[in-house]
Amino acid sequence: MRRRRVHCGQGTAARSCTSARRGWTATVCFATLARNRQEREDDAMTTETKLRVIDADAHVCETERTWDYLEPAEEKYRPILYTSPSAPTKEFWVIEERIRGLRFPTLSEQQLLTMSETAGRRMDTPREARELDDVQLRLREMDHLGIDVQVLHNTLWIEQVSADPDAEAALCRSWNKWLADIWKEADGRLRWSCVVPSLLPDEAIEQMRFAKENGAVALCLRPFDGDKYLINPYFYPLFEEAERLDMAIAVHIANASPQYRQLFGSIFTNANSFALFRAPTMMVCHSLLNSEIPQLFPNLRWGFIESSASWVPWVYHEIANRWRAGGKEMSDDPFGDANIYVTCQTDDDLPYVRSYAGEHCLVIGTDYGHIDPSSEVDAISVFKADER
Repeated sequence: MRRRRVHCGQGTAARSCTSARRGWTATVCFATLARNRQEREDDAMTTETKLRVIDADAHVCETERTWDYLEPAEEKYRPILYTSPSAPTKEFWVIEERIRGLRFPTLSEQQLLTMSETAGRRMDTPREARELDDVQLRLREMDHLGIDVQVLHNTLWIEQVSADPDAEAALCRSWNKWLADIWKEADGRLRWSCVVPSLLPDEAIEQMRFAKENGAVALCLRPFDGDKYLINPYFYPLFEEAERLDMAIAVHIANASPQYRQLFGSIFTNANSFALFRAPTMMVCHSLLNSEIPQLFPNLRWGFIESSASWVPWVYHEIANRWRAGGKEMSDDPFGDANIYVTCQTDDDLPYVRSYAGEHCLVIGTDYGHIDPSSEVDAISVFKADER
């Protein structure tokens, strides 16, 4: 049986009410997910018109300068940016003599404009802004787009960066220090999700504490990490610390399982990328809802980032069928009960998705800095103008 929640009546009235409330939802929801407890309490005292517009999914693209924060003894771990002589726009990060992670092609402004025109959505951004060589340019871009705050996610850690615990720790530490300096220069407008060495849980917790003190609002974790799935109790100490620090868990599309990765081959083909990166994000949300984790960590917030939101009704049906078959009462708001937030896209069937997601589950992001199926630089203004 399909359960749909309609909050404002049927037909035109429902669509009008949905449209009218959409801007409120977009700002409040990620404020709840991304900002610290005091900021959320302060916002509760403001009027609706004063709420900030927060881009839930923006990116920073790593450069060779990202690794300037390595200690002298850690220079042996420095990633090398390799360019193929036969394809000068394509670059790859080489770590420990292996191509690792993700580096988007370096395209000219005209190439980005052509790609945007072909795709029917804006993906063009200045290189100095997406790589944050020029923080003030990035802030001016945000002003132009009507964005008050962006939450920055990494680009490189879309897959396993290193199997060496010390190398992973050094690279995470350098990246987090780089983002800390960006946050300081941006006067609080560029918040971020930190990366941590999952192979060294104690070190990961230390880096989380540093990140929290320097503008991070979330901990970025991947659905699959090495030989472990995210709901594995191995990660419970990180969940506990994130809850204590009032940091969200950002489950951005990624896959750090070499075994899973090997099944599909290249990450740079449309035939493989959905199964490798987007599907696991949805899978772990379903697993989370069917696990003990929401009860063990009741104040921990979860963001499922860059996999659209069209899968939310499917997950709702799946858990409803399982809960009812097991004699468990189905909640009216399972996503809200578990503090789950999902980034939507402008081409999602938003009224339909919202009927399952509830009032405060959906957030939105631009994927600023990337050029992939989720990238839409002006997504928030498109979202506001949508009359569906």
